[in-house]
Amino acid sequence: MKNKIKVGIFLGGRSREREISFAGGRTVYDNLDKGLFEPIPIFVDSFNNFIHLDWRYLYQGSIRDFYPPSEMLPVSKFQIYIESLGNLTQEQLDHYISKVGKQIKPDQFSELIDFAFLALHGLYGEDGSIQGLLEWYKIPYSGSGLLGAALGIDKLVQKKLMQQAGYLVTPYQVIDRAEWQKNSNKSALFEEVIALLGLPLVVKSPRQGSSIGVSIIREKNLEAFIKAIHGSFFIEQVTVQQWQSFSSKEKEQWLINLIDLRSGIGLPVEVNGQIIYHPHDLLAYLNDYFAVSEDPINLDSLQGEETILIESFIAGREFSCIVLQEAGGEPVALSPTEMLKGDLHFDYRAKYLPGLVRKETPMRLPQMHLNAIKEACIALFQTLNFQVYARIDGILDMDNQIYLNDPNTTAGMNPSSFLFHQAAEIGLNPSQLLTFLIRNSLAERVGSHKTNPQATDLLKYIDAYISIKIIGNQ
Repeated sequence: MKNKIKVGIFLGGRSREREISFAGGRTVYDNLDKGLFEPIPIFVDSFNNFIHLDWRYLYQGSIRDFYPPSEMLPVSKFQIYIESLGNLTQEQLDHYISKVGKQIKPDQFSELIDFAFLALHGLYGEDGSIQGLLEWYKIPYSGSGLLGAALGIDKLVQKKLMQQAGYLVTPYQVIDRAEWQKNSNKSALFEEVIALLGLPLVVKSPRQGSSIGVSIIREKNLEAFIKAIHGSFFIEQVTVQQWQSFSSKEKEQWLINLIDLRSGIGLPVEVNGQIIYHPHDLLAYLNDYFAVSEDPINLDSLQGEETILIESFIAGREFSCIVLQEAGGEPVALSPTEMLKGDLHFDYRAKYLPGLVRKETPMRLPQMHLNAIKEACIALFQTLNFQVYARIDGILDMDNQIYLNDPNTTAGMNPSSFLFHQAAEIGLNPSQLLTFLIRNSLAERVGSHKTNPQATDLLKYIDAYISIKIIGNQ
């Protein structure tokens, strides 16, 4: 093989974590070994279109900065994702796509790329959907296979499996959306939850990552409980008192926060049986509604959750541990990182904005406790059928008991992520780590017999390249 391996970097996507995916994909693009790989950015938009992206758009701050192209939109104070344009015709969508790159169909993947590096997060990215599609078209890809990805996305399924396998699992309760909406005595439900789980409580969306849809209830406060439940279902309740207290500028700022997927429920939303796509339309609707009604109104995200988790809060030391699969297939846990955050909730901002939380690697613990954390993470990696790499979060409680609570098959790829941070501790720079992940992903795909024979050739080519590079450095 004389040419470089063409690596399609899949980034963006339709999930709430699309911005993290976009930023992580840019990191992969920048750090691939250009002597071995040719990076090809493949942007996945909100409608699951695959776009061979003009590389210049990778260096925009946000997806909304370039897609949909602002020059094709009316002047507005709101930055929107393309789904806020409503039901576009295929001709309109094709026109938007053509401004940022070239659309490619899955049956054209093999003409453009040799390997798919998945920097996608969340639903449709790390849940087995894209993995199954790539297997169908015989494109080898990074990370876990179909089964591991499907298990890695659902915290409720994980809890059930972990309980059956004998892991310590935080006590929890599940609330169904339909039951919540029918419940007319939420105060009684809150009392039941406290009686079962105590305080504080952690409320989670079971199929979201990046701490999206997570709230902590520290005190017996019914209003806070209802707000947290709504937050995890991605429901925003608006009252007439709240809306009428806003100035025009405050209404606009409220909408800007609402449509930001990192902190708000996003658009489109369903309101009284009507779907609203654009913030201007929602602003007009709320103004008209509260001009004649004093009843509160619920905005239901079309990307809402059907069930949520409520867990007991476990006091202790929070950690994150990367597990890597070696060339021979054996998983190895890297030194766990402790998040030293004080009273700060480890939310989206704390997780991804540098400087808000101090990370210490390895945790300051006796070696026996560090080893226990590593062994538990390796065991869970194997229990959930993960492959190649994973990030597993947990808590070491006051009695040094280990609670693993958030296994992920796709770790963040931003420069300060746990993946790169912990790899650096063992002497791997980002470029070396990415080569390691691609090489071992190819080994997994070859072993599964679900890809084309070219995967074997790619694996041999990478091994030969690495051998030559090692000899050259001696």
